[in-house]
Amino acid sequence: MITIRVYGLDSYAVGHYSKDHTENLAQLFETKEENICFVSSDEYVFHKGVEQTSWQALVTVIAPEKYEPLEDKIATYLLKTLTEFSIHVQLVFEYFHEHHEHEFTNNDYPRYIKDENLVNVEEEDDDELYEGNIFEGMEKKLEEAYNEDHHHECKCGHDHSDEDCECDDEDCCCEHKH
Repeated sequence: MITIRVYGLDSYAVGHYSKDHTENLAQLFETKEENICFVSSDEYVFHKGVEQTSWQALVTVIAPEKYEPLEDKIATYLLKTLTEFSIHVQLVFEYFHEHHEHEFTNNDYPRYIKDENLVNVEEEDDDELYEGNIFEGMEKKLEEAYNEDHHHECKCGHDHSDEDCECDDEDCCCEHKH
């Protein structure tokens, strides 16, 4: 596995760079595209307290020792093409013995997510405005709630609001006017 770590560039720029340059880098490394990965994080490069994103890119190529003879032509390519995204580029190669590399690949899944095997999930458009009446039926509910609060059962057994009692019974014992 060849890992190219990039500090000081926006992650989207690194992703774009990876998409556009992995094929050429695989040819320069004389390996398959599947053997090359890029790493980018939300870490920043600072110099004397000033953030250097897109001004100063620090790039580390971590690769098996067998690729060391190809370093000069790969360095030339990386330095030339990374200046599309950064003013200055510092490049360091770190090599390791292949017997120090360990990996597990789950054969039930593709090695990498690609445009061809990407699952597109349609999301609801949250930006769509509801144009209906959000208060529809609220007047009736409010009126019913008001009537429940202000509707009392009179001593005479009649249901009426705080208004005068409308019963015809002169002997009515309610305290409302007849």
